[in-house]
Amino acid sequence: FPTEQIDGTWPPPGIQTFDTWDLPFLNTLILLMSGITVTWAHHALLESNRTHFLQGLALTIFLGVCFTGVQAFEYSHAAFGFGDGIYPSTFYMATGFHGFHVLVGTIFLIVCYFRGRAGHFTAKQHFGFEAAAWYWHFVDVVWLFLFVSIYWWGR
Repeated sequence: FPTEQIDGTWPPPGIQTFDTWDLPFLNTLILLMSGITVTWAHHALLESNRTHFLQGLALTIFLGVCFTGVQAFEYSHAAFGFGDGIYPSTFYMATGFHGFHVLVGTIFLIVCYFRGRAGHFTAKQHFGFEAAAWYWHFVDVVWLFLFVSIYWWGR
C-alpha cells in the first residue's frame, strides 16, 4: 500500500512542493477571473450585445492561454520529475489531465469566438456557446478541488 511506502505522510518526505500562494494561487485567480469573463460574455449575448460578448470571450480565451502558460512554466521549474515517486506522478497526472481539459475548453471558446464573429449566436439560439461556457465553469470547479488537494493539502 502506498501509505506504508511513504510513512503515512503526504507528500512523502524529501519532496519539495510548490509554494501554494505563488504560481498555484496565481493560476487559481486566473481561472476564477476567466469564470467571471465567460459569464460576462454569456450575459452580453443574452442582451444581444455582440461587442461585449466577443470582448468577454476574447478575454476568457486569453486567460485560458495564460493559465496554460503558467502551468507549463511551473512544470519546467518543478523540483521533481514524473518518475520520482507517487507524489510527483499523482501531481503530474492530476494537473496534466486538468491542463488538457483547459486546453480543450480554450479551443471550444476559440471556435465560439469565430462563430460569434460570424453571427451564429443569438440571444435565443446559442447552445454551442452555452455548452462551452458550462464546460469552462466545470473546469474551474475541478481546479478549485485540485488547488486544495494538491497544492494546499500537499504543502
